[in-house]
Amino acid sequence: MLLVVGTALTALVSCAPGPRRADDRPRAANSAPAGADLLARVTDYTARFGEDTGYRRPSRQDRAKIAGGVALLLDGNRRQAERTLSDVDFRVRTITERTTGRRYAEVSDATDDGPRPRGWGRVYVGLDGPARWSVQIPHPVADRATERLGVGVLRGSSGGVLVIAGAHRKAGDGDAADVAHRRDTVCDAVCAELARRGLPGLQVHGFADGSAPRYDAIASTGRGRVALGDGRALADALRAHDFAVCRAWARSCPLEGHTNVQGSRAAAEDVPFLHVEFSNRLRTDDRRAARAVDAMGRITTLWQKGRR
Repeated sequence: MLLVVGTALTALVSCAPGPRRADDRPRAANSAPAGADLLARVTDYTARFGEDTGYRRPSRQDRAKIAGGVALLLDGNRRQAERTLSDVDFRVRTITERTTGRRYAEVSDATDDGPRPRGWGRVYVGLDGPARWSVQIPHPVADRATERLGVGVLRGSSGGVLVIAGAHRKAGDGDAADVAHRRDTVCDAVCAELARRGLPGLQVHGFADGSAPRYDAIASTGRGRVALGDGRALADALRAHDFAVCRAWARSCPLEGHTNVQGSRAAAEDVPFLHVEFSNRLRTDDRRAARAVDAMGRITTLWQKGRR
């Protein structure tokens, strides 16, 4: 049975809200209720995803506008970001997360409320300090409960950006919605902007237990090597939680992520990138998932402090 990871994760994190910049003050038209449950917002959103829900390919201009809007938001230009994003029917809401008190800007597609959403995804940007790292969820629902892990990682350390794909990986024609292997998606455009800024990225995936029965997790640096130290630290942290980890830099592992396009771009930019796969038995067990989030949080905390 799939249990709610967020309940077990609450004890892992605690932080008082930081000072508010004038440009980031929430307004009635673009604010969620105070004390929002971020996990519930994300899982309510992804609950609609299915293989037959459809997906519309974004144009080059669409991708540039959304990535540009996120860039403006990262630079603290909230109003200009809203104007840019509104050109492609995206919006920005401010959310104060119930369990941590941290504030996030939720960048979402207005068509998600309609009968035919485009499937372009969401971005959550921490507002209580500069962005230092990202956690990426390219296959929500398809890789069961990875969206829950992503929320847990975001809540565990400040300075994070959460990027979530907006459709099941099989929702489009062919592999059009498989954002981990496409360069023409909104998520890839946003991740490219984050890599350009030098933000380390942690991309979370899931595998069927039978695909690698000896392992609970598979850790890789993708096509690059700049995150080798981070990868070893992550694998050690997972091992300390009694997980069996295949270290792709040390041996041949299944699902090493060498064809991952976000990892390839990070390697080209010389930016740390970690590709981590978790077994179904880990992702769908509340206590195991919480331990995995704790292990990943040790790396994002180092990234938040500028240590690599």
